[in-house]
Amino acid sequence: MKKILKVMLVMVFAITLAGCSCMQKTAKTRVEEFLDQYRNLSANVLGDLDEVVDSETTLSEEQKEKYRDVLKKQYSDLKYEIVDETYDGDTAVVEAKITVYDLYKAQKDASTYLENNRDEFNDENGSYDSAKFMDYRLEQMQDITDTVEYTISFNLTKDDSGNWQINELSQDDLEKIHGIYNYDSE
Repeated sequence: MKKILKVMLVMVFAITLAGCSCMQKTAKTRVEEFLDQYRNLSANVLGDLDEVVDSETTLSEEQKEKYRDVLKKQYSDLKYEIVDETYDGDTAVVEAKITVYDLYKAQKDASTYLENNRDEFNDENGSYDSAKFMDYRLEQMQDITDTVEYTISFNLTKDDSGNWQINELSQDDLEKIHGIYNYDSE
């Protein structure tokens, strides 16, 4: 009896492991892992974030830190739902609905405010001070609570090892994840 129970437990364990590994090899799971890297502020995401922020030559060090904080908030508060997945052999399309802060709106509203209140961003000599405006713009981005929802179609391909790889995202899709997509141009 113990031998039969052992064999059954081993079989159940093997089936459970096989089920888990199959689930981990789906395109859907790969997209979830990708989006979770943003939400969890993985080392890869933070490294890329630092590269982008550090390359901003027009920002002061203090402004770079504010911008870094804005992006960290954006990523960690990203919400998503997988709404569809289709497979065709070694290719797949996974559709995810994401919700992010509407940083595009914050930037657009800041620019509109600048147009109507340019004098507020002048230095003591009456000349326009772009650093003052950048401080204002970053503050608006930090304080934004409005969100926007997008659907992104992730195209994936199986590699030689049978693992799903996300194909390169379009610039528009990256801007959607970052919340800066210009939806007014649609």
